[in-house]
Amino acid sequence: RLATTQHEDDTVSFFVDCNNGGALFRHAAADGVTISDIIKPVYVPPIVHSFFSLNGLRGYEGITNPLLGIQITDLTDGIFIGCTINHVVADGTSLWHFLNTWSEISKGSIQLSKPPVFQRWFPDGMDIPIRIPQSSKANAEIGTDKISSLQALLSHIWRCVIRNRRVDPNQETSYRLVVGARQRLQELPDNFFGNALMPVIVTMKAKELMEQGIGNPAWQMNRKIAAMTEESFKNILESWPASPSFTILNNSNTLFTASSPRFIMYGNDFGWGKPIAVRGGSSCKFDGMLRLLSGAKEGSIDLEACFSPQTLEAMANDQEFMD
Repeated sequence: RLATTQHEDDTVSFFVDCNNGGALFRHAAADGVTISDIIKPVYVPPIVHSFFSLNGLRGYEGITNPLLGIQITDLTDGIFIGCTINHVVADGTSLWHFLNTWSEISKGSIQLSKPPVFQRWFPDGMDIPIRIPQSSKANAEIGTDKISSLQALLSHIWRCVIRNRRVDPNQETSYRLVVGARQRLQELPDNFFGNALMPVIVTMKAKELMEQGIGNPAWQMNRKIAAMTEESFKNILESWPASPSFTILNNSNTLFTASSPRFIMYGNDFGWGKPIAVRGGSSCKFDGMLRLLSGAKEGSIDLEACFSPQTLEAMANDQEFMD
């Protein structure tokens, strides 16, 4: 569970309390639900959300609730493995590392190919624990590593969404991406278990987004991501405790990309064969959320988009977007 320590200077620290509280494990059955019922519809069926445990919990509620929930749901002709993990503990890279490792163990592996590293890492000279003012608030954020070949696609979707929302031309819009730290910080191993990412934000007025074509927003994304070097990562980490800030995803003119096609999703086998589809639950869903997933076919990519019904209907009738 999560635990907190109150300090005399009116700050608070969070840590993982290894108190043997246990994870949540459920075995359920969805009578009459087939694999086709889940993977064929364009829209993810609402019943899929019931295949995940701990729905609706905020990250800070890990103080009294499990940090990990697993639900195995028997379908008429298959099995659905639902995994929910507290984002305070791990990012997307660590989530899929956990599932990949669990898969290895299920197949009888004694020597893991990529053991997790639990040793914490902080920049030299940083005071530990890191304390934040009790008045600070944050929303959970899902991480993703940028795939450069997708920048044009994300730019295209961004322009389409803002166009179909009929945003005021002078209104600012933003696209939020998350950059992974593991490949940028030499001291951090690839199999570091935890959160190792940093958000970047591209902001443009709606009229600029519309007038400058797909190329410019994609270039802006590239420029922002390229600026996240090892030095800039460390500078942000070292300065953040003195003036903590949090990403609040509550702007209707904001798009946000989560997950990554780099994660090994279809290489898992728990003894029932490799998966045939990946679907997300209701956690962290909001109007403007996109998830990039590796596709079932090698080299392919799936895109899961979460928009309001009005925006989706407008996009479906947008010839420029469909072309």
